Amino acid sequence: MDWIASGLGVFSRFLFDNHAPHLIAFFFGGVFLTNAIPHFVSGLMGRPFQSPFAKPPGEGLSSSTVNVLWGFANLAVAYVLLCRIGNFDLHAIADVAAAGCGILLMGLASARLFGRFHGGNSAGGA
Repeated sequence: MDWIASGLGVFSRFLFDNHAPHLIAFFFGGVFLTNAIPHFVSGLMGRPFQSPFAKPPGEGLSSSTVNVLWGFANLAVAYVLLCRIGNFDLHAIADVAAAGCGILLMGLASARLFGRFHGGNSAGGA
């Protein structure tokens, strides 16, 4: 039973030392980084795309200019969360896993959300 107590001690130190808030920031950095991609790329291609500024929000289309600005804002937030909070280390598994989970979660959510509008949720793509 000592190994359980020892393991819980390591786990609690991991969570409550100063690294857990950084991992949360890295997770959301991954979320914002992933959200920047479709907006920025659609804007660069001159295509309208859904954004929070459209009517209705998240469903209507915003101009390519609005999407470039929204994508850039998401990139700026991702930069702050990944590069300015804590010390993100590409060689630290916990840091990469936290950001990677945010990337994966936002990627799946975006695929479901935007697939509704662009036919990506069905196997045939229609």
